[in-house]
Amino acid sequence: MIKNWIKALCLVPALYSCAIAQDPVQIKYAQLLTEESAKTHLTRLTSKEFEGRGTGQPGGEKTANYIAEQFKSYGLLPAVNGSYFQPLKLVKASYQVQRFTIDGQSYENGKDFFVQGDNKHAHFSGSDIVFVGYGIQDPKHDDLKNVDIEGKVVLLINEGEPMDANGNSVLTGSKTLSEWSTSRFKRIQSLLKRNPKLILATGDNVREMIDRFGSRLTAGRFTLDNGKSEEQGSSNAPVIQIPTSLANQLLAKKQTSVDAQKKSPSSFSLPAKLDAEMGVQREHFADPNVLGLLEGSDLKEEIVIISGHYDHDGILPDGTIFPGADDNGSGTTGVLELAKVFAQAKRDGKGPRRSILFMAFAAEEKGLLGSQYYSENPIFPLANTVTCLNMDMIGRIDDKHLNGNHNYIHVIGSDKLSSELYEINRKANDTYTNMELDYMYDDPNDNMRIYYRSDQYNFAKHGIPVTFYFSGLHPHYHTPEDTVDKIDFPMMVKREKLVFHTAWEVANRDKRLVVDSNKQ
Repeated sequence: MIKNWIKALCLVPALYSCAIAQDPVQIKYAQLLTEESAKTHLTRLTSKEFEGRGTGQPGGEKTANYIAEQFKSYGLLPAVNGSYFQPLKLVKASYQVQRFTIDGQSYENGKDFFVQGDNKHAHFSGSDIVFVGYGIQDPKHDDLKNVDIEGKVVLLINEGEPMDANGNSVLTGSKTLSEWSTSRFKRIQSLLKRNPKLILATGDNVREMIDRFGSRLTAGRFTLDNGKSEEQGSSNAPVIQIPTSLANQLLAKKQTSVDAQKKSPSSFSLPAKLDAEMGVQREHFADPNVLGLLEGSDLKEEIVIISGHYDHDGILPDGTIFPGADDNGSGTTGVLELAKVFAQAKRDGKGPRRSILFMAFAAEEKGLLGSQYYSENPIFPLANTVTCLNMDMIGRIDDKHLNGNHNYIHVIGSDKLSSELYEINRKANDTYTNMELDYMYDDPNDNMRIYYRSDQYNFAKHGIPVTFYFSGLHPHYHTPEDTVDKIDFPMMVKREKLVFHTAWEVANRDKRLVVDSNKQ
């Protein structure tokens, strides 16, 4: 009777407050997560000393050592045969341009042009350049009719298509553009079938791409090293993206320009001496995942993973540093802070029943390579892994919430494999942190596919329940302006606390999380 009366009063929140009971032990340790401590770690991780924490760079190595030192100071066990490091063997394939000149004038890759190619190191030369208009080969408009480009240097306008006086496409007869415009690589692929020596492609967006991404366009691509010897490149012709300013210099030899050729395209030969030496180069690296184990008690064979990637975009050849304060210095700091707190709880006799593996992943920015490697080479059996709680960018206010509620966190994927994990996250928030839990990225129609773009997905695809904690995108994402002064530390710490309370429940409950759904 009394219970029913209390329940009835709880239905009238304006008159009575029926707070969910809090665990004083959890409250005690959650209070050890402080803004001061978080700021200390994050300021260090984003300092010039760590040079943007780049994969295969000294700053990345320094970061891994820093994390291992913190794990050791907390008393975490080295989880990899007596080491905190699980080395990843990586291969970096990058396009190296030793020389690129036109009419004796030297140009620099990533500054004056950029290359799309995978050819072997080779020397390229020519005394003329064949201009082929839009490079379109279609019965209604053929820029290559009676034009031989085999073994030649070719220049084309790699955007748009011929239009008539009414503004209709010559190819479609309407305002709708043809697949020569809508298919990104169609005209280049069609040209490559005719075996040119080298392709120069120009367009209005090339200058913008160079100005925006600069030497990142030349940074190369990382993959896991499969141990197989690979041939250094193919025999395909490279594609050199040049700005319209350089294309206009060449076209001026025939008293024309890019704009003029867009209106009335034609094909002709240009007298121009090109000399270049370039090709793909492969380098080998071994950046590590960093693992620290807090051993559980009666359920220690079961593993709860708390993770975040420590790498970012590093330092460019021109000295530009990408501090990556939010991405993902904030998540790395979260891993360190939670490791410290759970370790303190264990020293006080309040340790977890399940073991907790604190993990800082390498090479996330290169394609989730660190988490992929761990999931394929687990230190602890995946069958014993209960969940992965991953923090990737938890320190800012995103564009969606900037002019509204700042008290939020995106909780992603918590219900995709386990209804219990979803409820544990929700209850932990209702009980302790009281934020808006934004589930927008759980929408199956989310065109950004955020759920698949961070490290937890490499566990989810093995059937392990996960949650990805994320504060969202902002204008400084992957720019040198992602700096520590822009971090909202009160909100960052609050988000850490949600992960803490969720992890505490998962690590200490009687039964491991049920896997009862698959919404992937």
